[in-house]
Amino acid sequence: MLTLNPYLSFKDNAREAIEFYHGVFGGELNITTFADFPGSVDDPAENDLVMHSQLTSPEGLVLMASDTPSRMPYEAPAGIAVSLSGEDDPQMQRYWEALAEGGTVTMPYDTPPWGGKFGMLRDRFGIDWMLTLNAPQG
Repeated sequence: MLTLNPYLSFKDNAREAIEFYHGVFGGELNITTFADFPGSVDDPAENDLVMHSQLTSPEGLVLMASDTPSRMPYEAPAGIAVSLSGEDDPQMQRYWEALAEGGTVTMPYDTPPWGGKFGMLRDRFGIDWMLTLNAPQG
């Protein structure tokens, strides 16, 4: 079995972002800081930054995130979006509204020609999302 999980990189706000996503999706959140692994950063001021975090929602969604220490190059996410699809209309609507709060809607969450609902946004942390309510089959 293979698993493909989004792993988001941030400069210094991974904790704020992953805690926000925890509020959106619920579930179990684990956070490890650089201080948990002495010597993993050159600058002690970065000890409280997130070395690794993992959010596992009740539905099985896994989202990971970390901060990028100053010794490593950081480029804001570009050319990729996190795509989330589902069958539960009220649940998808809640996710859309929560992710859009403080962000920028690039395509309203509405009915596309193929049915269901679809929308795109950039959340307050600069992460692009595509949400799809799957069209009913049959």
